[in-house]
Amino acid sequence: MHTLRLLRAAHNESVWLRRQKRYNYRQTMESVEDMPELLFVEHFRLNKSTFRRLCNDLRVHTSLRGSKEIPLKIKVLTALNFLATGSYQRIVGVSQNLTQRTTSRCVRQVVDALNHPTLMSKWIQFPQTVQERSLIKEEFQRKYNLPGVIGCIDCTHIAIVKPSEEEHAFYNRKGYHSLNIQMVCDHNLKIMNINAKFGGATHDSHIWSSSLVEPYMCHLHESGEHVWLLGDSGYPQRPWLMTPILNAPHGSREELYTTRHVQARTCIERCFGLLKTRWRCLLRDRVLHYHPNVASKITLACCVLHNISLHAHLPAPSDIPVTTVDDNDDSSTQTTQSTTTENRNELIRGRAMLNYLISRL
Repeated sequence: MHTLRLLRAAHNESVWLRRQKRYNYRQTMESVEDMPELLFVEHFRLNKSTFRRLCNDLRVHTSLRGSKEIPLKIKVLTALNFLATGSYQRIVGVSQNLTQRTTSRCVRQVVDALNHPTLMSKWIQFPQTVQERSLIKEEFQRKYNLPGVIGCIDCTHIAIVKPSEEEHAFYNRKGYHSLNIQMVCDHNLKIMNINAKFGGATHDSHIWSSSLVEPYMCHLHESGEHVWLLGDSGYPQRPWLMTPILNAPHGSREELYTTRHVQARTCIERCFGLLKTRWRCLLRDRVLHYHPNVASKITLACCVLHNISLHAHLPAPSDIPVTTVDDNDDSSTQTTQSTTTENRNELIRGRAMLNYLISRL
C-alpha cells in the first residue's frame, strides 16, 4: 500500500510538472510582439494589429473568455493556426504546447465565437441600401462592362468524413462526402452571403431556391430596381439571376454577353481559391473530420476571417491554386426544376430581362 501511494505521488508530481511546463511556455507565447510580422502572418494568416482587434471583438461581443492557464490570445492563435493549416489537432497543439483535447476545445470555442450573430452580421452582409448596391454596380460596370450586376453566385464543395447519419445526402457526384456551400461575392471577392446547410448531393439550384437571397432579389425587382446576380448554367434563368447563353452564335451580341458574363463570374471562382488557400482546412485534400454541423460552423468561421483579411488589405498567399470545374461540379449541369406555372412565368420574365440586358451592351 505504501508503494502504491509513492507511485501515485510520483505520477501526480510528474503530471503537475508537465502542466507547469506547458503553462510557463504559454506565458511566453502570450506576447506576440516577439514574432516577426511576416512569420506571424504566415502562421496565423492575420497581421498582429488585425489579430488584436479580432481578440477584442471576441471578448466584447461573444462569451469567449480566457483562463489563467490558457489566455484568450492563445485560444485564438490555436484556432487560427488550425484553420490556416488544416493540420491534425495534435500537431497544432504542439506549436502552442497544448494537449490534443485542449486544442480541440480551443478550436471549437473560437469557431463558435466567430459564428456569433453579432460577428456574422458585421462581416457577412448582403448590400441592404440602394447606395451600397449602386457602388457595386458601378465597379462591375467599370471592370467588366456589364450593367446592373451586384454579385456573383456559385457553390463549392468542402470535403468532410463520411457522416454516420443521412450519409447519402453528403455523397456528391465526384465520389466523396462534402458540404455544398453556396456563396455570393462582390467585385472585391468579399463574401456577402453564405448558405452552408446542405450536403454535397444537393443541387445548386435547390440551395438557391431555399436561400434568403432569392426572395430578397425578387423583392428588389418587384420594387422596380433592376439588379441581378451572375450564376452559371446550373442555376435557373430569372429576372434577378443572369446565366450564360450556351452555344451563342459567333460574333453575336449573345456571344459578347456570355464572354463578359464569364469574365465577371471569375470573381466567385477567385473568391473560392483565395478562401481555401488562406484557410487551408477547407481544401479538398484536408477533409474536415467533424460532424456536418461542426464542419458548417468551421466554414462560416473561415468566411468571417476571409472578409476580415480583405478589410485589413492583407496580401493573398503566394500559392493560390487555379480553380477548376472539379471544385464546382455543377457548372456544366442543366437545372432540374419542376415545370410549374410559376416557374415557367419566371423563366419567361427572366429571358425577357436577359434580352433587355443584351440590348444595353
